[in-house]
Amino acid sequence: MAAAPHYQADVDAILATRRGNGADFWATSDGRLSKGGPFSTLEAPALLTELGVDPSEDALQGAATLLLDSWREDGRFRLSPSGAIYPCHTIYAARVLCRLGYASDDRLLRTFEHLAATLHDDGGWRCKKFSFGRGPETEFSNPGPTLAALDAFRLAGRTESAPTDAVEVLLRHWVTRAPLGPCHFGIGTLFLQVEYPFASYNLFSYVHVLSHYDQARRDPRFCEAVTVLQAKLVNDQIVVERVHRRLAGLAFCHKGEPSELGTARYREILANLDDQ
Repeated sequence: MAAAPHYQADVDAILATRRGNGADFWATSDGRLSKGGPFSTLEAPALLTELGVDPSEDALQGAATLLLDSWREDGRFRLSPSGAIYPCHTIYAARVLCRLGYASDDRLLRTFEHLAATLHDDGGWRCKKFSFGRGPETEFSNPGPTLAALDAFRLAGRTESAPTDAVEVLLRHWVTRAPLGPCHFGIGTLFLQVEYPFASYNLFSYVHVLSHYDQARRDPRFCEAVTVLQAKLVNDQIVVERVHRRLAGLAFCHKGEPSELGTARYREILANLDDQ
């Protein structure tokens, strides 16, 4: 595995979970690909590529095959044998497949066409799953999947064709901060804690993704978010404030400690800002 030697134990620990959900490549015995996070078919490959594992490695290509087998002709992904297919399923599957080297695959091209054609009225993406009941806030897009979709577009080298309204949805949310969408994504205490590796709707991932979009880089709302993130640096390094409990034992993302790889992601933000 092509990871830095001091992260090999982390790589091995993640690989050791590949059959932990009942089948190989982090799938469950009944074929679900999103269950078991962060050690699911949908998430574990992203962790490994973040650690520097080559996407061509067998475990990652095995996961990619399962995800591609779940692709449908209309561009969506069915991540479980039954049940509804939500926009977030397609968004998250597209994002990880881009990380695994499939950004130019014809199936992914169809998926990006599908995403561009299925925007909600306000310009982002919205799942019609009302876990918190219905209210005025649920008429808006879900900021979390919208951020993930923009991440998928940038991983595919498609920032120029990404919907500009989706960027505006996220910039506007920085001001309103209220829980939005059927899944109630808000900007509060947990959002403002630096989370690494990127997993949920969070300040660090918010700034990282939007830094790839010129529309955001020129916006004072984004600049304010950058300032908030920079205030959390310690000796110009990213210190992890929040991490999934199942990742707590991994060296690359110890809570309360500087993260070398997280800091590398922060430097990407700086490089993007220098390019504006």
